[in-house]
Amino acid sequence: MKIICVIPAWNEEKNISSVITAVKKQIPEVVVVDDGSQDNTSEQARQSGATVLKHIINRGQGAALQTGNEYALTKKADIIVHFDADGQFLSREIPEIIKPLRKQEVDIVFGSRFLEKKSHLPFSKKYFLLPLARLVNKFVLRVDLTDPQSGFRALSSRAAKAITIEQDGMAHCSEIIYKAFQKKLKFQEVPITVIYHNFGQKLGGGIKILKDLLFAKLMN
Repeated sequence: MKIICVIPAWNEEKNISSVITAVKKQIPEVVVVDDGSQDNTSEQARQSGATVLKHIINRGQGAALQTGNEYALTKKADIIVHFDADGQFLSREIPEIIKPLRKQEVDIVFGSRFLEKKSHLPFSKKYFLLPLARLVNKFVLRVDLTDPQSGFRALSSRAAKAITIEQDGMAHCSEIIYKAFQKKLKFQEVPITVIYHNFGQKLGGGIKILKDLLFAKLMN
């Protein structure tokens, strides 16, 4: 099976090399989508052995992931892994994420911070943003997973072809979950660990995600 890891990145010159080096121990083929960075993210990524795709302007993480998915599909990827550039995820957990896809049991695997492993979530994220996002997912989008905003996931080529990410910003996480349910794709949640270096999503950003989700739902 051909596996490609897609890493969206924006001004991550300090982290991108170490993240790529760690990921390449699990997946040799890494694609970094530089989403309009104003620093040396692209150069650092190339020097670390990644293929680099570049957005001229900053479009948002969802747009970067869609660009990465489209590229990976042109390269005949069987499995596409989404992995963040900021060092919050553990590359050693990639085999656990892709295992159900290797066995062809599911179409998509979502990493979850709320299963067996423990992630030390910032207060606002743990007690406000994520519970509220779960409620929106459950009662507005009609989907129910333990972690509504995890950026660590893996898709089969079938899932990547079926799901077009239209939410350019962070609301893409719930959009992917919603479309997986909508298109009746088989999915599974797998426990992951998340390490927060700067307390993660700010409150204002989380509220914007919820607004984007509600707007997108009303437009459907």
